Amino acid sequence: MAIEPRSPRLAVLIDADNTSPRIADGLFEEIARMGEASVRRIYGDFSGTRLKSWADILAKHGIIPHQNFAYTTGKNASDIALVIDAIDLLHSGRFDGFCLVSSDSDFTRLAARIREQGIDVYGFGAHKTPESFRQACRRFIYTENLLPGAPVAGAPAPDREPAPAAKALQPRADAVPILAKVIGQIEDDDGWVDLGLVGRRVANLAPDFDPRTYGHAKLSDLVQATGAFELERPEGGGVRIRLAPAPSRPARRRG
Repeated sequence: MAIEPRSPRLAVLIDADNTSPRIADGLFEEIARMGEASVRRIYGDFSGTRLKSWADILAKHGIIPHQNFAYTTGKNASDIALVIDAIDLLHSGRFDGFCLVSSDSDFTRLAARIREQGIDVYGFGAHKTPESFRQACRRFIYTENLLPGAPVAGAPAPDREPAPAAKALQPRADAVPILAKVIGQIEDDDGWVDLGLVGRRVANLAPDFDPRTYGHAKLSDLVQATGAFELERPEGGGVRIRLAPAPSRPARRRG
């Protein structure tokens, strides 16, 4: 019997001080699409009541808490502990990727250091997360897109009508320049490019690009909803996309 290849091993490190426990279910569902969450650790001061909501769900997701007492105001022992553990895990050579869950830009250098070793970093943080941290990750997922009721990510489905748009973090028009730039980099002579290729390339240009940010679960739904692109499925081929031609202006009448 053939043995399926093992999923990528991922180390999930959560900054409890900067992450809401409401995302826990969506977070681990998202991570399961990327690989196996072999390490699941969370860092914070669980001795008080502030992180009780996290403490109540740790067992459900198999998360190991790392207690860090806040001995001094303004000094974040949890951040330091997370960084030390991440470097130890990195040098173990056992992991294919790291999931850093925080909205804190202090982890920018950590993400960059891990990627320098050729290891993927997936960031998870709120929409307010500074750009420096988002860009340091191979891919960045906004935690608002992981809350209950947010669109559920999925593969393109161009043969059906787009699903109704959910509440968006950004207007869908903001996605048009990003997608147009990717298409311009890889288009053929007639302007058509493979939609799947666009989806893969866009993460290189904008690590935080996600159709859910614009209210749609699928990339195909988003591009159709913008009205700025044409989609087609050639017989026997994959879905293709190109910029819609600009509407021609009516000729001006003389006289």
